[in-house]
Amino acid sequence: MHLAASALSLRRDPRILKLPPYLSLLCIAVGVVWLLMLPLNEYSRRNYISENALLPGQVHTYFGGSEQHVLRAYRHELAELDDKNNFEVNDKLESILRSAGIKVGRQNYTYHSAGEEYSGENVYGILQAPRGDATEAIVLVAAWKSIDEQVNRNGVALALTLARYFKRWSLWSKDIILLIPSDSKAGTQAWVDAYHDAHDPTRVASLPLKSGALQGAVAIDYPFEHRFEALHVIYDGTNGQLPNLDLINSIVNIAGGQMGIAATIQKMKQHQGGYWDRLRTMLRGMLNQGLGAAAGPHSSFIPYHVDAVTLQPYGEGWHDEMAMGRVVEGSFRSLNNLLEHLHQSFFFYLLMQKDRFVSIGTYLPSAMLLAANFTIMAIFMWFKSGQQPPPAEAKVAAEGTGPAAETKSSDTKPTVVQPAVERDLFLPLGVVAACHSVAMIPLFIFNHLPASTLSPAFAVFTVLSSVLPLIISQVLSTFYKPTAQHYQLIKSFSLLVLGMTLSTLATLNFSLAFLVGLLSSPLTFAASSKNGALRYSAAGLLNLVAPPAVVYTAAYMADVAVADVLRAASFGWDVWGMYTPLVFWCVWWPAWLVGTVGVLAPLP
Repeated sequence: MHLAASALSLRRDPRILKLPPYLSLLCIAVGVVWLLMLPLNEYSRRNYISENALLPGQVHTYFGGSEQHVLRAYRHELAELDDKNNFEVNDKLESILRSAGIKVGRQNYTYHSAGEEYSGENVYGILQAPRGDATEAIVLVAAWKSIDEQVNRNGVALALTLARYFKRWSLWSKDIILLIPSDSKAGTQAWVDAYHDAHDPTRVASLPLKSGALQGAVAIDYPFEHRFEALHVIYDGTNGQLPNLDLINSIVNIAGGQMGIAATIQKMKQHQGGYWDRLRTMLRGMLNQGLGAAAGPHSSFIPYHVDAVTLQPYGEGWHDEMAMGRVVEGSFRSLNNLLEHLHQSFFFYLLMQKDRFVSIGTYLPSAMLLAANFTIMAIFMWFKSGQQPPPAEAKVAAEGTGPAAETKSSDTKPTVVQPAVERDLFLPLGVVAACHSVAMIPLFIFNHLPASTLSPAFAVFTVLSSVLPLIISQVLSTFYKPTAQHYQLIKSFSLLVLGMTLSTLATLNFSLAFLVGLLSSPLTFAASSKNGALRYSAAGLLNLVAPPAVVYTAAYMADVAVADVLRAASFGWDVWGMYTPLVFWCVWWPAWLVGTVGVLAPLP
């Protein structure tokens, strides 16, 4: 009974109301520190193969010898197609595949994004497995245009040579599909959508030939013809989705352990294995995951639960096309052993280096703590909105927090519990709902405007966005006369929506939730003031972390035009189904808008 009485008295203690802001700040600090500790050995683990059936590097690869002459002949034939259009190139590729005894299909597609048309034709061939029943397949992808928009001559020639080589072997239990899309962005997406009957028939043609369920895919991005130094493994998928970690581990094991080819990730070509190199690798991976864009032709497979990576040789060394072909052969031999989809290893992870990772159970709390800080402050503002304002004569006593003040108060008269104030919810709910509804306008505009008008339109929107909170604040003050309780409830509802959304998003795209939560953290502590200069100064500081300002800053740091950023976002929305613009405009921007309106609110 004594413990219960103490708890009740503690609940009425005014000092409790001063804790939530400090708890929110603590959540943010711990969340950031938690993330920075992940590269340490104590929090990360070495990679390992979970699926024993893969047996990476356990087979002898035979690709080489006379196959090098075949590859050179194919490369010579493809060199004559540099000035040909997509359909003429595919005519030649089709004749090469048919001469190797491979069934061939072709597919047209046309996408429209930012006022531009992306059209082309994919060509693909299916090698039927001698020991299979056409229920499963593995895909080898070699786009005609590489990720950097160069002709992928060596990659396509190597893929054709491998297809001819695979055709002669009787060990395959899964069909092998050789896909040669016209580019690395739209072509693969059109083919994968059509393969799973998830395409729009008005834009993407159906496939004339199909095989079984896709078990995995490997893409080759190899535009140059000289020997290479090492292999870059690209694994980022659309909307931050990742392939099963066993696939990456298998390829790294085959390349490094069997072929002696060094493998790198996230363009970290000089990785020393130290803390700072691990941190940079992790942050690069988080940035790519947070953006949600397709990193290569493999990215289109991952949303359909088809594990895929892109292999990209780089540098100048002593490894040739045959070594690259043996890596692909060993990878396909491993995938051929599978009796089911890769499922035993991790789908949610952060890679520190090629052989070290952090699983979701270790890194997820950092994003959850950032989301929790908004929820804590939302509950705090809700509680404050239901409190009676202190009477004028007791103002000093109510504000006193020192032991002397409390002793004096308790000595003179017992604590009087103030009754709860009825909350007026209509206006706060209306303001928050209106701000989130207005967010549909930039989402629609920047995904439908022509590319030539994106830059000036974004500049105009940036100016309007900076003055919109002032306009909303003036309208509210003139026509509705909001009270302090109204502004407390507005902030409470806005932070509650932001906290719930980010905590849910963290389980789907951890990096995007963490980045948005970190950039939105000033909204937790932003508050109005009776001093007009302080109000406008605080609003100006919030404008520095406004979403449009962040876009300009990021574009400047990456040395990319803002128009190119907006064009890529529009393309991702229209073609890849990328939801980053939705989070950006319909979650982050309205939260910033409501927070800035609250800062500009004139206090009585």
